[in-house]
Amino acid sequence: MLTGKEFLESLKDGRKVYLYGEEIDDVTTHPAFRNAARSYARLYDSLHDPELSKKIVTENEYGDKTHRFFKTPKSSGDLFKARDAIAEWSKLNYGFMGRTPDYKATFVGHLQGYADFFEGFEDNAKEWYRKVSKDVSFVNHTIINPQVDRSKPLHENKDVFVRVVNERDDGIIVSGAKMVGTSSPLTHYTFVGNYGPKDLGDGDQSHALMFMMSMNAPGLKMISRPSYELMAATTGTPFDYPLSSRFDENDAVIVLDNVFIPWEDVLAYKNIEVSNNFVPGTHFVNRFSLHGGTRLAVKLDFMAGLLLKATEGAGTKQFRGVQVNVGEVLALRNMMWSLTTAMVSEPDVGMNGLAIPNSFASHAYRVLAPETWVRVKNIFKQVVAGGLIQLPSSSKDFLNEDLKPYIDKYYRGTGISAEERVKLLKLVWDSIGTEFGGRHELYEINYAGNTENVRLETLKHAEASGAADTYKAFADSAMSDYDLHGWTNSTWINEVEESSALK
Repeated sequence: MLTGKEFLESLKDGRKVYLYGEEIDDVTTHPAFRNAARSYARLYDSLHDPELSKKIVTENEYGDKTHRFFKTPKSSGDLFKARDAIAEWSKLNYGFMGRTPDYKATFVGHLQGYADFFEGFEDNAKEWYRKVSKDVSFVNHTIINPQVDRSKPLHENKDVFVRVVNERDDGIIVSGAKMVGTSSPLTHYTFVGNYGPKDLGDGDQSHALMFMMSMNAPGLKMISRPSYELMAATTGTPFDYPLSSRFDENDAVIVLDNVFIPWEDVLAYKNIEVSNNFVPGTHFVNRFSLHGGTRLAVKLDFMAGLLLKATEGAGTKQFRGVQVNVGEVLALRNMMWSLTTAMVSEPDVGMNGLAIPNSFASHAYRVLAPETWVRVKNIFKQVVAGGLIQLPSSSKDFLNEDLKPYIDKYYRGTGISAEERVKLLKLVWDSIGTEFGGRHELYEINYAGNTENVRLETLKHAEASGAADTYKAFADSAMSDYDLHGWTNSTWINEVEESSALK
């Protein structure tokens, strides 16, 4: 397994990352990426920490040490340990880094057990499992097509969507673009596929492919969104932006300009069934729900602590309305942890007997998580309220001798100094109000799929599993107890009989 130092060194590989019109020479030293890179490096170092590693590390089928979520899960116990390992890593960033190296174990962790799914490329799947789990490689994914013209099928957007433009004896040449590669500037590989069934149309199979790709592959370019880490370093200090200055998972659009993909890195090609159905077919949804739910549960632990401290510091913790809102946040926190426990306690059985996080709990998480985060954010706005707006512009205001006496007097809280209260509220604001906080709301809303899909897939799962029929049968059992003539069984007395008895 990589160490933190080895991870940072591995990123100096000539990758093409563009930000603010410039190509980044070294993402490990550039102020837009360097602290996020070190946050990931800290995760890698924890794999080698004598105490933390006991909770995080295990061995895979080959005897290689790896993060527990990469191990092919055979039992509920495996899933429990994986859930807790995910939580330990998430605690190191307070739940604000969702695409950590263990996230892609949602897909890679099944490549060994589900190798048969990748028809014609089974050995590739197994080799990638061995490679990534052994190194705990940092893999991102890009499975969403750019929002260009989604009214058209893929074959009418050949110039935009990823497809094969040339086939060679040693591999394929691909071109096109994918969004959104979260953390991609700091990863080793990207998995390229399609989320949801796609109508290739017109007999076109050039888009029916999945593959792994190195982030320094010639022809690969990453166009990054604005860097919140750089903004934090430019306009403030860690005191002002304690989260965005170190946990900014920079998202990027991935552009493939005639990139060569060796055959050994291909997982599907000219196979519409496999490429269209990898999400349900590999139980990717179940596993990313376990990872996402666990991370969000840790994040809610953190937010619960912030809200408790903020209301204590404002002297409002005894107000009934405030207590009601705090109680709701705690209930949402409890719900999220309970969903992850349900996922691992009663697993489904997958291909080759693998233990799969429970589908019902997974789908419940996908529908409830976005609303949970939006609700928590709104509660903070209502309860902490104007305290988040009155904050001084910078920590440097405390260092101004003329200003400090006023700040000390007018910004103090209940039992805490002005410095401590401002420090706390700056942390709250970075969680929900800065660009970093705004991005996190968008992230949580769309993390598990678009708002319609997550609900439709919950319905489709209920129908496909037979649960919908069970629910309808339950309702039918109540309706069968009566008809136009009264009760249909002897448990209850019909009105006619009762009326006769009264006479």
